[in-house]
Amino acid sequence: MDVARARLWTQKWRWYERASLPHRRARLHWEMAERRAFARWPIHGNVLEMLDEGRLTIGEHALFEPGVWLTAPAPGRIAIGAGTFLNLGVQVAAVESVEIGDHCMLANGCFVTDGNHRFDDPELPVPWQGFSSKGPTRLGDNVWCGANVVITSGVTVGERCVIGANSVVTEDLPPFSVAAGAPAKVLKQVTYAPAAGAAGPA
Repeated sequence: MDVARARLWTQKWRWYERASLPHRRARLHWEMAERRAFARWPIHGNVLEMLDEGRLTIGEHALFEPGVWLTAPAPGRIAIGAGTFLNLGVQVAAVESVEIGDHCMLANGCFVTDGNHRFDDPELPVPWQGFSSKGPTRLGDNVWCGANVVITSGVTVGERCVIGANSVVTEDLPPFSVAAGAPAKVLKQVTYAPAAGAAGPA
């Protein structure tokens, strides 16, 4: 391998593996501790860059299991609420804005995004065509997503929704819904028994 190719490979390695460099890994844990949150290693994506630029907010007691991937090229923004749990391999990608509320639970392999890969130019390879967006993607508080749920661009998921495993959410879901399918459809509404000792109607 010649010097120019070796230099290019090294530049690529430092870019793609930047989060795993020891000083950056230590700093990422420090940033999480400052927010009273925790990330089990490894965590992927441009997390430190987003934190430095104020484009990533993480609430207290958020927990990220290994393999969580957060990415948002500028000016994209990601907000993750207090007490939210992202399990193994959860991916969050923002072109403009993705918001995940407080105390949400995303099971293994979920993907939440406000973007779509473009493919409209027949002269360019698809990976070079960039992204489009239908608008921000938002999850309300206390949303529970089963394994491998995909939530797509421009969708709002209301508070306390439950979404079944392997579902693809392409349209808004009203609060207190149980939904499943590809595309996901509302199956029923979440209802709660009256609190013990609650007074009945007069």
